Amino acid sequence: MSGLSAFSRPRGSRRGAVALTLVVTGVAAAQLACGLPGDESPAAGHAAAQAPAAHDAVVEAAARAEADGKSGADAAAEAVSRSGDRWGTVYDPEEYAAFEQALDGRYTGVGLRVRARADGAAEVARVQESGPADRAGIRPGDLLRAIDGRSVTGLPSTEVVRLLRGGADAVPGSQVVLATERSGRARVHTLSRARLHTESVTVGRLPHGAVRIKVTAFTKGSGAEVRSALAAAPARAGLVLDLRGNSGGLVSEAVTAASALLDGGLVATYDVRGEPRALHARPGGDTGRPVVVLVDGATMSAAELLAGALQDRGRAVVVGSRTYGKGAVQMPTRLPGGSVAELTVGHYRTPSGRGLDGRGLTPDLDAGAGDASERAETVLSGLGSPS
Repeated sequence: MSGLSAFSRPRGSRRGAVALTLVVTGVAAAQLACGLPGDESPAAGHAAAQAPAAHDAVVEAAARAEADGKSGADAAAEAVSRSGDRWGTVYDPEEYAAFEQALDGRYTGVGLRVRARADGAAEVARVQESGPADRAGIRPGDLLRAIDGRSVTGLPSTEVVRLLRGGADAVPGSQVVLATERSGRARVHTLSRARLHTESVTVGRLPHGAVRIKVTAFTKGSGAEVRSALAAAPARAGLVLDLRGNSGGLVSEAVTAASALLDGGLVATYDVRGEPRALHARPGGDTGRPVVVLVDGATMSAAELLAGALQDRGRAVVVGSRTYGKGAVQMPTRLPGGSVAELTVGHYRTPSGRGLDGRGLTPDLDAGAGDASERAETVLSGLGSPS
């Protein structure tokens, strides 16, 4: 998807962070990320203690730079780097506007997701059905060579996304020219950008009848989509909730998804600058259907929160590989000059008290990418059908 290639990542370069991050962030509400005071990890306590000082230092750095006619965003990024905040990020106004748009689940683009290959080439990873790229005949596996005449080989994925989107001010109907390659044959496509909805939830059936709900990111409305998909599933079918590659997003949506499988109760605890808080599922979820959750090393933040809650509550068997380990609470601060800093203010824990930041979630059953779905169905057969 142009403009939404979602990966949480530790602090790095400021530019282009938006398109590659659906970090658990406080854009819409404080409940977007979570933690619990008293985490035995030194990093967690350090982050909470440092939050007010780091916040002030970043704001002051941006203000001084703007007063001197320099980039407040660049100065803020330097201050974040010095703070030691692993997840701290600074967005320029355009990046942050696109980030908010991505979390809303809608964006202006051509319906492509690209990934960087080891040789630096940009490969089309996914094409959104009925989007401009799909209608032009672009397919997964095609190489994206240039956008509006600019070579994209070797460019960061964030810059490729920015070129595809055309910036935060791009409007539906604006044109973009893509040069692609398939099996050595070069092609040129002139596409009109469109207002698209991110396909964060897809539903299918596995060979032996289990329902598979794949959630790629927790954008606005994705929790309700999970609930609707579950309600429409055959009553006695097992569920495979596939969170592999899910980089997180809105924790409120992850809690809604948890509510579809729990009859109330705790989903996670967290703190914001030392103040303890909790997230609870709503009562009335489907508690009888057997559930397997698939995870991998790219399962992050809000997705880890959901998997950890279902595992701790005994509601699901988690299959796959250890998750990424991002359990930080971040809050946004508008800086002089219009940029936005995201700084860590706390950490979340699963219902049993586990802190996942820097550790990840250990699955109940290890499985590689090639056999995870098959192992999931085997587990479901052992769990039996709901009564």
